[in-house]
Amino acid sequence: MMLLLTIKKENAVLEKQVNNLANSISLRTFLPFIFTLFLSLTSICVNAQVPQNAGTKYTISDISVSGNSSFSEETIITYSGLRKGEELLIPGEEISNAIKKLWKSGLFSDIEIYIKNAHDNVASLEIHLSDLPELKEVKITGVKKSKTEEIIKENALNPGVKVTENLITTTKNYLTNKYKKDGYYNTKVNINTIPIEDSIAKQRVNMVVAIDKGGKVKIDHINFEGNEVLADKKLKGSMKNTKEQKFYRVWKRSKYIEADYKEDLTSVIDTYKENGYRDARIISDSISVNSDETVSLNIKVEEGEKYTFGNINFIGNTVYSDQQLNSILRVKKGDTYNGVLLEKGIADNTKPDGNDITNLYQNNGYLFSTINPVETNADGNVIDMEIRISEGKPVYFNHVTVSGNEKTNDHVIYREIRTRPGELYSKANVVRTVRELSQLGFFDAEQITPDFVNPNPNEGTIDMEYKVVETGSSQIELQGGYGGGGFIGTLGLSFNNFSLKDIFNKKAYKPIPMGDGQKLSLRLQASQFYRTYSFSFSEPWMGGKKPVQFSTSISHSNQFLYDSSTGRADKDKRFNITGVSVGLAKRLSVPDDFFTLSQALSYQHYNLKNYYTGLFTFGDGFSNNLSYTIGLSRNNTYNDPIFPIGGSNFSVSAKFSLPYSAFNNVDYAALSEEYSDNEAIYNDSDASSSDQQAAYSRMQEIDQQRFNWLEFYKIKFKGEWYSSIVGKLVLRPLVEFGYLGAYNQDRGVIPFERFFLGGDGLGSYSLDGREAVALRGYSNQSIQPLDKYGQVTSDGASIYNKFSLELRYPITLKASAKIFALTFAEGGAAFNSFRDYNPFQLKRSAGVGLRVFMPAFGLLGIDFGYGFDPEPGQASPSGWQTHFIIGQQF
Repeated sequence: MMLLLTIKKENAVLEKQVNNLANSISLRTFLPFIFTLFLSLTSICVNAQVPQNAGTKYTISDISVSGNSSFSEETIITYSGLRKGEELLIPGEEISNAIKKLWKSGLFSDIEIYIKNAHDNVASLEIHLSDLPELKEVKITGVKKSKTEEIIKENALNPGVKVTENLITTTKNYLTNKYKKDGYYNTKVNINTIPIEDSIAKQRVNMVVAIDKGGKVKIDHINFEGNEVLADKKLKGSMKNTKEQKFYRVWKRSKYIEADYKEDLTSVIDTYKENGYRDARIISDSISVNSDETVSLNIKVEEGEKYTFGNINFIGNTVYSDQQLNSILRVKKGDTYNGVLLEKGIADNTKPDGNDITNLYQNNGYLFSTINPVETNADGNVIDMEIRISEGKPVYFNHVTVSGNEKTNDHVIYREIRTRPGELYSKANVVRTVRELSQLGFFDAEQITPDFVNPNPNEGTIDMEYKVVETGSSQIELQGGYGGGGFIGTLGLSFNNFSLKDIFNKKAYKPIPMGDGQKLSLRLQASQFYRTYSFSFSEPWMGGKKPVQFSTSISHSNQFLYDSSTGRADKDKRFNITGVSVGLAKRLSVPDDFFTLSQALSYQHYNLKNYYTGLFTFGDGFSNNLSYTIGLSRNNTYNDPIFPIGGSNFSVSAKFSLPYSAFNNVDYAALSEEYSDNEAIYNDSDASSSDQQAAYSRMQEIDQQRFNWLEFYKIKFKGEWYSSIVGKLVLRPLVEFGYLGAYNQDRGVIPFERFFLGGDGLGSYSLDGREAVALRGYSNQSIQPLDKYGQVTSDGASIYNKFSLELRYPITLKASAKIFALTFAEGGAAFNSFRDYNPFQLKRSAGVGLRVFMPAFGLLGIDFGYGFDPEPGQASPSGWQTHFIIGQQF
């Protein structure tokens, strides 16, 4: 028996080497050709032994299969292409082709073909081969478990796959390059296979992939060579994400990330272009590894010469004049050449709603317009430009559709869409539509996609489809806790996409009627000392034709005093508050349609029965609060209402009652003087107890008369901005101001509607109009003004201001849970009158926090704040405070 041809694992090793070479020079697409050529050559020279009568034709009398294979003999023979009874030239092309077919199947190793029993030009053949082992299990070490599934999927390391040298090599190269790109420059990957001895006939192995990422490599130095015009400092500053390691560097990374580095090399050239050096280029860049395992980046530049703009001519424009286009381009003759500014003037890719020529055309129907800047002359380092414009035909929307909404009714979406069939195409309206759909809160803001369908430049039409992914819009609050001397239970339901018209439709309860964009909220909170009930409803499009929001709410609370003898609530000493409000809010078109004008009429009835506390001088009686509120707001934040990355939100409001003192014929000056006289008696230690009691009783009577109908006005302002610093690192400055005033100073500022500063800002159970204002780093409602005796009050402030600066970064913005971390610095102050007001006499704090938004539970969070100043009445700084956030944002 003589061996005709064999291909063993040595060829697999050579395949591995060829693959490595291909990977290193990016010629992987040529591997099939290289390997086929190799096989053709070896088919006549590798381990070949033939009988002395070489080149003789033989008739194949029989073909047999030997070795270790799970495939049937018939299958292997059929796949080889060899046939009993055919005549073959041995050695010859047919044997070589049989070997190549079996090898290319990727199923076998150690392929050998023998000739035996050759006589009288008749011979039998034997194919000897072994199966490649199959993968049973793979174990990956050195990375988090959450990453292993991703690695298995990306490298196709699935059970049953054939384990070849090529599979091992490509997996190793992939993982090494993957982590190097993430900054782990010293990544090492080892892959071992372990044969499995079991009862299964086929060969199987387990694979162990050991990944040692090492630490992220830091950049010690960035060295520039060849730069004379621009200093190293300026060029390093243009590299936004590639920085040298410094002890003070916090926000910018000093770790080598290949993708960021390549992007920053482009930024270096852009910096030259901004300064007139349009021919600047990077000749070479290299990385050197230092002895301390840091790296140095070596960048060699060629600056070229400085250029200026010459004549700038517009060609092809008929819709807009040269003067109009020049005002947007913002480049004129004689300016230093600035390629970056020129590109942004034509099409600013960093801002979808940027003020550039491309958007000018696209916002006015010219979807298929093209604007190309062409240099026509560069003599004397002066560049003449032609801005060549192909305007095309105006494009109109043909069909506008929405897909992906299963709960939300179509009309709720369509009324927010700014792109209507038959209207001119406008990119600005597409961008605005995405924002409006995001602000509804019914869809995942990160997955709203506007798609162009059936664009037809010849007819000037286009179809538009908005793809949305619905997210949970209803919330439930169910909690219990201990506070205020007893157990507190809370049940809250908030349905933010409610449908009132289907409330009597049994089929619509899934579990409640949904889809019309209305909001319905129910809340019950109770302990042994108080109970509160509230209901609210709002319809954002009253009448269904215009964005006029109608809202109404009803609330009631019972509060009971603590009985020190029993340790329980004394229900004979109570304070009841009942309130109702009705409001309208209309979206305006002037100055722009981001403005909203809101109005509300509200009424609260306060009823005290034997309820004597420091909050009011009278403990028996009642007060009424009938007030009107008007507000103006402008909100253009985008796109995700949970995590905005841009825009601003401003609001100013005024709440006021009727000026009763102007027409009720009560002499409040005399009452005020009488009150002061009785207060002096009450605080006089030499007065008898009966006189003090009589004085106090009279003070209560006067307060009951003064506050029978509350008379006041209340002004509030709030402004916040959002701006992206780097990527999705967002800066949010905020300023707030509130003032509670009196029409008649003799009547005085009311004890209701006051501001309570400090803590988490969550409203207390009191419904007396008070407003809890957050100031992290201090106890809840602890920042109180001093009274005229220099004592800390507990009645709240009539003036407050607050300043806050917050940095936010998202951990995940998926629909199931949006999570972001933050750090903050803020300060606030509270006063009782403008005489004492000093906006810079602040209680300061700083800290960190975390927010988690889940559709079913709303916004949850925690903050750790450090108060740098003492709370009123204390001597030492407030120190560390922990605040829990439920259902609101700072």
